[in-house]
Amino acid sequence: MCRDIRDYIGHDSQLAGVEEYRLTGGKGDGMRIFQVWNGRGLEFTVAADRCADISRLKFRGVNMGYFSPNGYVAPSYYDDRGDGFLKSFTAGFLTTCGLTAVGSPCVDEGECLPLHGTIGNTPAEHICWERDGSQIRIHARIPDERIFGNKLVMDRVIVCSLEDNVIWIEDEITNRGDRPCPLMILYHMNVGYPLLTERARLTILSEQVRGRNDHAQRELKHWDRITKPQEMFEEQCYYHTFDKEGAASVYNPEIGQGLEIRFDAEKLPCFTQWKMMGKRDYVLGLEPGNCYPDGRDQVRRAGKLTVLGPDERAYYKVQVRMTEEER
Repeated sequence: MCRDIRDYIGHDSQLAGVEEYRLTGGKGDGMRIFQVWNGRGLEFTVAADRCADISRLKFRGVNMGYFSPNGYVAPSYYDDRGDGFLKSFTAGFLTTCGLTAVGSPCVDEGECLPLHGTIGNTPAEHICWERDGSQIRIHARIPDERIFGNKLVMDRVIVCSLEDNVIWIEDEITNRGDRPCPLMILYHMNVGYPLLTERARLTILSEQVRGRNDHAQRELKHWDRITKPQEMFEEQCYYHTFDKEGAASVYNPEIGQGLEIRFDAEKLPCFTQWKMMGKRDYVLGLEPGNCYPDGRDQVRRAGKLTVLGPDERAYYKVQVRMTEEER
């Protein structure tokens, strides 16, 4: 039987849509958020004042991401000294790191760079949404510019399918300055409970994997093992490389759900797996990037630093798919 669905509903948002809110109270007071749902079980939140990142992610009512003890933190509380980033690291499902620094705090060519850069604590300058018969699209512009310094701008589009449980994050980054500018980006995607438990199965289809440091390297044969939360757990990071297409997935048979991340491994050749099995700090990071999080000084010395010339652009795209079976 063929139905005209328009005859059954009063407003389009009865089935799918976007609603804009402001948070009240605590360190997140006043932050703009966009709540998105596609009518097929996918629901997520875009934090307009935090780089239009995805803070909440749910599938069929089940939480998929990790929310740190910090909770929502407005940009006005951001501390750009050393590892001050950790005091406002909400994590959420996606925190974007960059755009001129990723990873460890360092000094590079005389410039003091904070942990993971500043873009993740930068509000969107413009943000709006649109909907057609098959997609919801959120458009945001996030500047990373300063006088007498680098001038990068990121134009982000988050696309949500109305026909399938898929999200695409599409970023175009432009150098609007008059000099070459370093470009570093890492998509810090964070999986949490109840998707993440000791029953969860991690699959990363990489060609090679190595530990970031000696501690991680000693546990290399267990890189894909998810444990129960542990006291005093020391984080482990693993660096993966792919051939052409990058893919990683987590599936938990306890809830019969999972998610899969796919990306172009030629444009985002560095994939970091952040394994943090601590009590309350219980999170798995799946992080495509154009660099590893070792700090800009080390990336430069290794000859792997991406640099954009004046008016030059770079384009990155990551797909996130909700799943009901192991991939």
